[in-house]
Amino acid sequence: MKTIFEKSQPGKRTLSIAACDVPEYSLPEGLLRSADAELPEVSEIELVRHYTALSKRAYGVDDGFYPLGSCTMKYNPKLNEEVAALPGFTGIHPLQCPETVQGALEAMYRLSEKLAEITGMDEVTLQPAAGAHGEYTALQLIRSYHLERGDTQRDKIIVPDSAHGTNPASATMVGYTTVNIPSGADGCVDLEALKAAVGNDTAALMLTNPNTVGIFEKDIEQIAKIVHDAGGLLYYDGANLNAIMGIIRPGDMGYDVVHLNLHKTFSTPHGGGGPGSGPVGCKKALAKYLPGPLVVKTESGYGLLDAPESSIGGVKTFYGNFLVTLRALAYIELLGREGLKESAELAVLNANYMMARLKDKFPAYSSRICMHEFVVSCEEIKKEIGVSALDFAKAMIDRRMHPPTIYFPLIVHEAMMFEPTETESKETLDWACDTMLELLEEAYRDPEAFKKHPLTTPIGRPDEVAAARKPVLIWQREN
Repeated sequence: MKTIFEKSQPGKRTLSIAACDVPEYSLPEGLLRSADAELPEVSEIELVRHYTALSKRAYGVDDGFYPLGSCTMKYNPKLNEEVAALPGFTGIHPLQCPETVQGALEAMYRLSEKLAEITGMDEVTLQPAAGAHGEYTALQLIRSYHLERGDTQRDKIIVPDSAHGTNPASATMVGYTTVNIPSGADGCVDLEALKAAVGNDTAALMLTNPNTVGIFEKDIEQIAKIVHDAGGLLYYDGANLNAIMGIIRPGDMGYDVVHLNLHKTFSTPHGGGGPGSGPVGCKKALAKYLPGPLVVKTESGYGLLDAPESSIGGVKTFYGNFLVTLRALAYIELLGREGLKESAELAVLNANYMMARLKDKFPAYSSRICMHEFVVSCEEIKKEIGVSALDFAKAMIDRRMHPPTIYFPLIVHEAMMFEPTETESKETLDWACDTMLELLEEAYRDPEAFKKHPLTTPIGRPDEVAAARKPVLIWQREN
C-alpha cells in the first residue's frame, strides 16, 4: 500500500478555503517558513479512501476477541463516549474561573471519591496521564515521604521477577536502584527472599495483586508486615485491579499507595498512543505530597486547591486527561457497587473457564484457580515439534483472533498469557478454545507449514529485531 505522500500529485486539493473575512495579520519574518511545507496533494475522495483502507487494517476490541493478558483490553461502552462528547464538557477551558465549570469539577471530585473508595485509599489525584506515569508519581510520593523523615539511605525498590517492565523503569526514573527478588515455585512472592532483601535501605516493594501470572498473593498481609517492619512502603501496581474491584481493596491488604489504569479497569479506550489516565491514590501519610491542584468541595460548591503543603509539584498540565476520566466515571456510575463486583467475578470466571478447556493441551503455569488471567507454556510443544509461542500467535492472526501476550512473564518459558475479560460470552470463549485446539492439531500435522503464518496479512513476518533496533519511522521523499 502506498503512503499518502506517494499518492500526491501537484495541484490536487482536498478543499477550497473561503476568502478571508477578517483583517489579515502579518507574522514576523522570523516565524515564517522559507519554503512551503511538503504536504501531500490529493483529492478528497483519495484522502477518504486512503485512511478508510488504513482503518480496515487495524484490529481492536470492537472487531473481535482480544485476550491480551495483563493489559485488559476490555470493551468500551459507547455511553462513555457520549458522556465525554457532551458540549458542557468539551466546550470549556482549563483556565476558566471555577464557578463557571462546577459540573466539570463535580465530575472530577466524584471520580476521585469513588476511586478512593474502590481502592481503600484516602486521597486521589487524577493528574497522571498513563499507567507508567502513575507509577512515577507514586514513587515520587514515596521518595518525598522518606526524605522528609530523614531516611535518606532508603534508595532501593524491591521488585518481583514477574513484575511489569515499567516497574523497574519507573523506579530508575525516580533515582532508585531496583532489587529483583525471585518468585516461589507457586509464582507468588518468596517470603524468605523478601525477608533477605528488605532492610534500612528499602524504600518500597512494588507489587500487583493478583500478580502477573494471574495468581492472588495469599500471603499479602504478611508481605505488607515484612515491608512495613523494615520501614518501607507497599506500592500497588493497579494493572490487575479488574480481578478484585468491589471484592477486596488494596488499602485493606496493607498497601500505602496505588496507581490505576483507567483504560484497563474502568473501560476508557486503550492503545493508539493515548490519551490515557493513571490516577494515584494514597493513604493520609502520603497525601501532603500529592501534585496539585486538587478538587475540593466547599459550602459554596467545588473549587481548586493549588497544592498540598509538601507537594511533589505538578506532573501534568492542568488536571489530567479530563475526557478520559469522564469515561471512567460514566462506567462506574453505570455499573454501581454491585455491577463492579459482578464485573470482576465474571472476569475471573471467564479466565478459569478458558484455562480449564485449554490446560490439558496447553499446560497452565499454575494448578491453582486463577484470577482474571492465566499463563500457559508452549515449551514442551516447541521441544517436540519446534513450534513456538510466537508461531501460535502468528497463526491466531489468520483466524481473526488477536494473540495473547507472549513471552511474558519471563519466569514462564514460551509463555502465552490469556485475559478474556468479563464481557466475552461463553460462545466466544468456546470459539477461541476450539480455535486454539485446531491450531495445535494443524501444528502437529505440518510444523514447517505452520511456521509460515500469518498468510492473510499485508506482510508476513517482519524482521522483528531490525524493526526494534532500526525502526524507520519517517517516510523519506526520493530526490
